This record gives sequence, C-alpha cells and structure tokens, in this order.
Amino acid sequence: MPQQTPNSWRRLTLFGAIFIALTAAGLYSVYQQFAGRELTFDTRLIQPVPVLAAMMLLATYYVSDALRLGYTLKALGHHMPLPRLLKLVFINLFFSNITPMATGGGFAQIWYLQRSGVPIGHATAATTIRTLLAVAFIFSLTPVCLLALNIFDKESIGADVGTALVVFVFIYLGFFSLVLFRTRWLIGPISATLTRLHRWRWISDHRHQRWQYKARREMLRFARAFGEYWAGDRWAVTLSIFFTAVFLLTLFSFPSLLIWALGYSADYLTALGLLNITTFIMYFSPTPGASGISEGVFGHFFRALIGGQHLILVIITWRLLTIYVGMVIGLWLFKRTLANELVSPRKNPLTP
Repeated sequence: MPQQTPNSWRRLTLFGAIFIALTAAGLYSVYQQFAGRELTFDTRLIQPVPVLAAMMLLATYYVSDALRLGYTLKALGHHMPLPRLLKLVFINLFFSNITPMATGGGFAQIWYLQRSGVPIGHATAATTIRTLLAVAFIFSLTPVCLLALNIFDKESIGADVGTALVVFVFIYLGFFSLVLFRTRWLIGPISATLTRLHRWRWISDHRHQRWQYKARREMLRFARAFGEYWAGDRWAVTLSIFFTAVFLLTLFSFPSLLIWALGYSADYLTALGLLNITTFIMYFSPTPGASGISEGVFGHFFRALIGGQHLILVIITWRLLTIYVGMVIGLWLFKRTLANELVSPRKNPLTP
C-alpha cells in the first residue's frame, strides 16, 4: 500500500475512467428510459435554505461515519481523535468508490489504522464490524421495505426480482454470521485454496508457507477481536450502533431533501425505503462505486416521486453530495499522505 508504483497509479486512473464512463452510461440510460429525455436545472436547489440544510446534513453524514468507526475502535481498546477518523472516512470514500466491489476502502483503512498503531487484527475487525453493523440495518430492513412499498407489483421490479433480493438478503447475512460467529470454520477453506494455488505453481513454497501462517493467525486474531468488541466498553458498543443508525438515516435523507427543495411532496418514509433498497442492490454491484447501476436503480425507483425533467438533476446532486465530494477530498488526502510517506516513511501518515 505505501509503495505506490506507476502501475498502481495507472490502475487507479483506469478505475477512475471506468467509474466516469459507467456513471455517464447510467445517467444516459435514465435520461433515455425514465426521464423522458428531459433535463432541467432548477435554481431552487441552490437557494440559501436548501444549501444550508444540505451542508448540515453533509456534516452529520461525515461525522457520524467517523464516529461509528471511532467507537468500534474504542470498544476494542483503541482511541483515535476525530480529525484522524475523518481522514479515514474520506480515504475510504475514495478507494471504496474507485475499486470494484468496494474492497479497496477497507484495505486502505486497515493499512492506515495499522500505521497509527492499531494491530492488524483489531484494524481488520474494526473495519469489518463497522461495515457489518450497516449491513445488518440495511439488509434486515430490505424485506420490510420490499413488502411495505409494494415493490412486487408489475410496475416496479417484479415478483421474481423481489424474491431474488430477499434470497440475497439471507445469503449475505448468513455469510457474515459465519464470519462473525464461526470464524474458525473459514480457516479450512482458506488453507485449501492456498494449497491449491501452490500446487498450480501460482505461488512459491516460501509464499505458500508464509500466507498459510498469516491467514491462520489473522483469522484467529479477528475471532478474538470480535469477541473483545462485544465484551468491550458497553457505551462504546452502544454508540457504535447508534452512530451507524445516524449515518444511514442521514445518507438516506439526501433524496428527500432534494425532492423537498424542488417542491415535490413525496412521503419521507417512502423515500427512505426506496433508497434503502437502492443501497442494498448497490452492495452487489461489481462496478467501481456501483457506478452506472446506482444511477439506473435510483432512476427506476424514484421516477414515481420526481418529474422527468428533474430526475437526472436529483441523481447527479445526490451522488455529488454523498460520493463525489468525499472522493475528491479522499484523493487529495491520499496524495498528501503518500507524499509524506515517501519523504518520511516512519512518520504516521494520519498526523495532521
């Protein structure tokens, strides 16, 4: 992670180009199919009251995201000041949206946490638990939203797709339950996979032995760390769950704010439910930052709440507030941190 090569930057540039291209494709699809080929900029979005409300919502969004990780770390016995946590938020936003399947953000945060003195087992556990708390909220509410919002009718995504989504909910929750409560069960399959790669001569003898040792060690460390989280400071555990709920509620409130600013009278709970389902689908997107898919799903769900002339405008503004702004800040922080790391490799990259 710290030794970035020209190839690394080329990969990031490639992922960035893919992100932009897929986003453009998703917006064009919405423009063609759901927006009636209409696109209008409405100055009501930049009036003082909506702008102030958006800034307050954005601040709550970032701070609650930082605090949900901070209190997870505190439950594991580690303290990190808010400024450093905010840096981690933006770095996660950049990497998780520029890499496929949102995997990069977690790895980047683990590396930065490790550089800040957090053991890798605790760093991995903290980022995983932070994600799983959000997953638990989103996935447990998705079946309720699918039923309560009549998503199964023919004018929406259809009964077959709705049933598939419910099945995915239980598969996903089952997998992460296995990761959390039966971590040791995963050591066997991981060890067998490494052995198979070694037999195929994809990894050397030395690397095979080293990876086998590290995989077993880190899985056991993660299992212990998860137990430490639940046995940790009760207030820290409670606040990590509380700020996860605040983070998600804030995230899901952005479309309602934009819809209200444009003069529509959509039901708040309906908008929350639709974005919960949209976010659920985004978890399965293989594209960087769910680009293309998020825009298409949002346009499909929200077309009944927003006029065609405003649909593209709301999608772009929604993604701008929740993703693009954070990505730009994260890229700037990453480049600054990398420059510091290259100048002074032993310096803590998260030091202000």
